[in-house]
Amino acid sequence: MKSNAAEPSGPNHPSVPLVGVPQNALIVTASADSVHDQPYALQRARVFAEPLIGSEVLDTGENILAHADAVAAILKSIGGSEAMQAAIYLVHCCQHLTRPLEIITKSFGANYAALAVETTKLVTVQRQTRTASAKAPLFSDPAEQTETVRKMLLAFSRDLRVVMLRLASRLQTLRHYAAHFAATRQGATHALAYESLHVFAPLANRLGIWQIKWEMEDLAFRFLEPDTYKKVARLLDEKRVEREKFMGTLRAQLERDLNHNGIAALVQGRPKHIYSIVKKMRGKSLDFDQVFDIRALRVVAADVNGCYAALSFVHSLFSPIDGEFDDYIAKPKSNGYQSLHTVVRDDAGRAVEIQIRTQAMHDHAEHGVAAHWAYKEAGTKGYAGVSASSEYDAKIAVLRQLLAWERDLSGPASQRAREANQGLFDDRIYVLTPDAAVVELPQGATTIDFAYSVHTNVGHRCRGARIDGAMVPLNTPLQNGQTVEVITVKEGGPSRDWLNPELAFLASHRAKSKVRAWFNALDVAQTIAKGREAVEKLLQREGKTAMKLDDLASQLGFKAADDLFEVVGKDELSLRTIETMLRPPEPVPTQDDYVLTKKPRPASQNTQGGGVLVVGMGSLLTQLAKCCKPAPPDQILGFVTKGKGVSIHRSDCSNFRNMASCSPDRVIEVDWRVPKAADGSIYAVDISIEASDRQGLLRDISEVFTKEKMNVIGVQTTSVKDNRGGTAWMTFTVEVAQSGRLKHVLGVVAGVAGVRSARRR
Repeated sequence: MKSNAAEPSGPNHPSVPLVGVPQNALIVTASADSVHDQPYALQRARVFAEPLIGSEVLDTGENILAHADAVAAILKSIGGSEAMQAAIYLVHCCQHLTRPLEIITKSFGANYAALAVETTKLVTVQRQTRTASAKAPLFSDPAEQTETVRKMLLAFSRDLRVVMLRLASRLQTLRHYAAHFAATRQGATHALAYESLHVFAPLANRLGIWQIKWEMEDLAFRFLEPDTYKKVARLLDEKRVEREKFMGTLRAQLERDLNHNGIAALVQGRPKHIYSIVKKMRGKSLDFDQVFDIRALRVVAADVNGCYAALSFVHSLFSPIDGEFDDYIAKPKSNGYQSLHTVVRDDAGRAVEIQIRTQAMHDHAEHGVAAHWAYKEAGTKGYAGVSASSEYDAKIAVLRQLLAWERDLSGPASQRAREANQGLFDDRIYVLTPDAAVVELPQGATTIDFAYSVHTNVGHRCRGARIDGAMVPLNTPLQNGQTVEVITVKEGGPSRDWLNPELAFLASHRAKSKVRAWFNALDVAQTIAKGREAVEKLLQREGKTAMKLDDLASQLGFKAADDLFEVVGKDELSLRTIETMLRPPEPVPTQDDYVLTKKPRPASQNTQGGGVLVVGMGSLLTQLAKCCKPAPPDQILGFVTKGKGVSIHRSDCSNFRNMASCSPDRVIEVDWRVPKAADGSIYAVDISIEASDRQGLLRDISEVFTKEKMNVIGVQTTSVKDNRGGTAWMTFTVEVAQSGRLKHVLGVVAGVAGVRSARRR
């Protein structure tokens, strides 16, 4: 049963007898802050806990005190300090104390109290995530979510001992289930076994706690796939105890024979466990008979020469199996892994895998980028070799070293380990959704960062938040293990205040980019609305309201109408360009077609106010030829037409040369009356352009004329597909006061992307 037991008197309260603890242990005061400064801490912690948990049971049905005793034994077996063993009793006391932090600090010191409270918080979070695993997942990738849970475990571990306590506790829970329940039991057992196999066992593997890893994998696999477990167990022709005995004898014999033959080496070995066998069979698509490393030994030689000498001796002592030798010393794996691998058979025909390496190679394989977990946890791809060089993997390597320091029972070394661990995962935090899904965020993240990590629209519509059920401001920094609930409105967007760094609403790059994108889109929408209004008014003036806006945009080189509206709204495209495109082109000029200048003058005033002077003549009607469109200061000549006065041509006009050759007597000399057209006259000239056809070409060229303040009064375009993708020919009719300025404009047009030539027609 579970009950709210009364808080007992601690070790400093005489009403609680400290059975088995020497009386001089009582002189240690509660102010001692280091876990190694308190003698008999283990006995004192158990005495403290027994009145609280002695008659209580866990939700697994196991007695809490018995569970704590078993966990302490597991910790002792893997080298955990006595102080760590003592901590497990205090962890289970927390839920039975109204003020656990205060009471444990008073009785055992702040270090013990922090460890107990932090571990209890992690237990609660794990229970929530395990319960949520049966619900619809928040994220689509279960593997990614599982990895986030692993990272969260380490992020909680400001003191590395928290992880070791959780690993040992979970192993004992699996042992309890195995001893009291059938492997076919479903429900909570299945969820706990899944979490053990995919979260706790890989974590133990990464930290190098092999004893916990292999036993936890086997026990979890037994519950998850009982039929497969039983099948492989039957295929093994020996019981585990017998196999371990055989491997122990073989290890001792090989080490003795190597040393007697002058090869200095240490030999280590243990038989493969069932889950490892199944994983290899599935990862390499092997039958059981093809798995040769059910029994495995590792030889650690003094140097490289010793490795090859040991290999030669092993092959002379046993029968090597053909095709089962790999030399990763001469040719290391891509991740730097080095070792000799061979498989041999003993006199009884039993296959044994033997790995031979130096101590340096072994350390690299265990702790470096070729760490064992990197390729074993990669699944079917892992056996090809993968890199484990990420920043997170580097932190794992540090944690392995910290674990080794923790196993050192000396106080100063263990204290250094804990100090080194501080801040190791300070750059990330892990919080929970109301459904207990784990969300990874950068340190300093707020409730708005959390909302955007769930979904962009949730972030946009976020207006409030609760942390662990309590309402908080939106810029409240989050802490590890908190449960965050976002309050949203049906419609709306972010506030510009969220981008103010002084208000500290946002910490994650993702959230900041989403907010900026929202406001950028809002600005674009306003610009498009402005451009649409201007274009629609223009169509009304031109009587083109029936024209489809998408068709108009396409004719101007835009993919969609909104693209046209955006450049118009930004004043990057003149409405005059659209007007010119909407007006039909003028007929193609013929030899005798002419156009009057913009400011025609009466014949009686030709000699005074005209732009062209007919040499030796009085008042004559003059007209600028449309075929060559002369403008000052072009060299010009006149041709007397029948009934239309004198037509003015450029001296290099091909039409003029043809007419003059037929009727030379009708050619007269003419000149510009006013230099540089100071009378305000303007002249129409044609510009021919050849370019590679592309989307937006007409728009880009039109923008050049707009920027150069040159009015376009006509445009004709033709495009043809060819082996270069397509060629466009364009003729722009522009108004100029004198033709001399065209040289500069033509140079600018020639610089437009895709333009091959630009010249005056």
